[in-house]
Amino acid sequence: MFGGMTDTGKIIRDGWVFGHIPESETCEGWMVQGIQTLWDKVNQSWVDVGFRVDNLSPEQRERFDRIQAEAVERAKKAGWDPERDIEEDEPGELDVADSD
Repeated sequence: MFGGMTDTGKIIRDGWVFGHIPESETCEGWMVQGIQTLWDKVNQSWVDVGFRVDNLSPEQRERFDRIQAEAVERAKKAGWDPERDIEEDEPGELDVADSD
């Protein structure tokens, strides 16, 4: 779905970056508890670097940049349109009813 540009996809990609799972692991068939455990590990890894990409080790930064670039390319080939997704997230004009 969305070429992997989902919350679960991000957890998996970050799991690869931090070495919690091998890059060959797609987590296909995993139970919710397994994804939750991976998220807990990934979240702690981000806590450890202050949630800043700039604080990643050089090896992690290289992996992060490569994995993200490959993911974006794959997602676009699968039909993901980041501009469309941003537009869908933007609030539209509010319908304000008269309150006479």
